[in-house]
Amino acid sequence: MKRSVQDPEDLEARSSMHLASVFAGIGFGNAGVHLCHGMSYPIAGNVKTHSARGYSVEHPLVPHGLSVVLTSPAVFSFTAPMCPERHLEAAEILGAQVQQVKRKDAGAVLADQLRHFLFDLQVEDGLGAVGYSREDIPALVKGTLPQERVTKLSPREHTEEDLSQLFEASMKLY
Repeated sequence: MKRSVQDPEDLEARSSMHLASVFAGIGFGNAGVHLCHGMSYPIAGNVKTHSARGYSVEHPLVPHGLSVVLTSPAVFSFTAPMCPERHLEAAEILGAQVQQVKRKDAGAVLADQLRHFLFDLQVEDGLGAVGYSREDIPALVKGTLPQERVTKLSPREHTEEDLSQLFEASMKLY
């Protein structure tokens, strides 16, 4: 992924990313997605001013992938206690050394690895960087609540207060 972002002319990397996106689509179709996706809808839908890099549109835009990934460190810290082994596996896939990591630290390790990965890719620094503030959190939570089709698939049950805390933790990533 890093190669394809850093060098758009790298056809091998870009081809691998296209294949990976197909695999992801198949996986999402079979296993589903959860909180990051449910929380992404109000992020993309309530955007006020953000102009996404690489898009030539005349209106504010937070693309779907960006709206999903901005909450990922907070969400995976939150869900890790329910299946720490899977969170450690994801952290390892992203490059973390996990052999000596305790299961209770799985969420923090994955969240940190995601932050490093996103920083290397020059992804915006949290919800604040795409125009949101703490005052927007109630509207973001309200917009997430109807997304039960995906949020109910979360490995950890959540409340409105949990969602508020996840949005709060996603305001700044680095």
